[in-house]
Amino acid sequence: MSNDQGPDTLNRRHFMVTAIGASTALAASADLSTHAATSSRGTAFTGDTIDGKKIVSALDINDLEPGKKHLLYFQGVEMPTGQHWYVSVTVAKGAKPGKRGVLTSGVHGDEVSSVHTVQTVMGQLDPAQMSGTVMAVTDVSRPALESMQRRWPNQGRGIDLIDMNREWPGNENGATAPGRHAGLLFNRLLRPNADFAIDFHTGTTGFEVTAFNIGGMDVPEVKAMVELYPVGQIFDNHVYPGVLHNAFMDVGIPSFTPEIGAARVLDPEMISLFVEGTMNVLKYHGIVAGPMGRTGKDVSVFVGNSAYPILATAGGLVEHLVKLNDKVKAGQKVAIQRDSFGEVVAEYTSGVAGEITGQRSDAMSEPGNPLVFILFNKPGPEDVQVYPE
Repeated sequence: MSNDQGPDTLNRRHFMVTAIGASTALAASADLSTHAATSSRGTAFTGDTIDGKKIVSALDINDLEPGKKHLLYFQGVEMPTGQHWYVSVTVAKGAKPGKRGVLTSGVHGDEVSSVHTVQTVMGQLDPAQMSGTVMAVTDVSRPALESMQRRWPNQGRGIDLIDMNREWPGNENGATAPGRHAGLLFNRLLRPNADFAIDFHTGTTGFEVTAFNIGGMDVPEVKAMVELYPVGQIFDNHVYPGVLHNAFMDVGIPSFTPEIGAARVLDPEMISLFVEGTMNVLKYHGIVAGPMGRTGKDVSVFVGNSAYPILATAGGLVEHLVKLNDKVKAGQKVAIQRDSFGEVVAEYTSGVAGEITGQRSDAMSEPGNPLVFILFNKPGPEDVQVYPE
């Protein structure tokens, strides 16, 4: 991938700001005709159940009984055997009408804290006391979750590992299973039921990150939601096309991505921060009542628009000299690398002033692996770097 967004991305950012506008009302109406056409298909039950839970191939939450939680399975893409991958869907439908929020996780199969964050939020909701609806999909990339790996193991032309978070909004008739799966979910489940959406992630296997949010702070509704989280960093960047939150943004639905620490583990401390922030978002939209919890105003927040990558130039054992969230200066040494004899084969310094937002957690590295990401600010949008996952 490229670290340079280029002119196409800048034009795209302008489009997103124009499409979404300055209010949720404008966001909801930006793609009204298409939204209505998508929603008109209604809920389609397949007639089958799994463990007593009904299966749908399309969902319109207006068809569900208010004041209750509904547990369903969505019929996703077909496998080579003719069977389907099924996705878990939890809908907390309030007793009163209101905004519709969508929470997703499991787009990458090794990101477990994100799954538990969404589960915890849903566990705190009482539909009888809600105005509006929250829908949660916690296992978007089901085959990747089965093996707890980042990418979808696609079988179309021999084994291939595909990053599903480059496939959105997908294509129901596309060439790959994850692309078709993305199209089915986006067209028949996610987009028709969302006034705003949050797609939860973590760092990837071998690389952990701080608690931070990714979103375009030039979009007022995104900025308002992102600032409701008591976390210390914000990556003010629309990043690249193909990620789920940008698929929502492209159709006028405000969306962003929380990042919750390391992959393959549950981090209770970080999870609690994002549960608190997400509950704040639901209160902001009037879905649940009650006082706000802690927000960005209660912590020290560093906002950067770029991520500076430091890549390994040698193979060997990596020793970090800084920690996550540490402030660093340009020219500061941040890591060293030793060979099998213990001799230093590489030293790594920061090229910018900023804060550490990610570090390689695997102790060994080959050349080319990211070792450190530093969140910082570039002066002009034409110079802004995306987050190099």
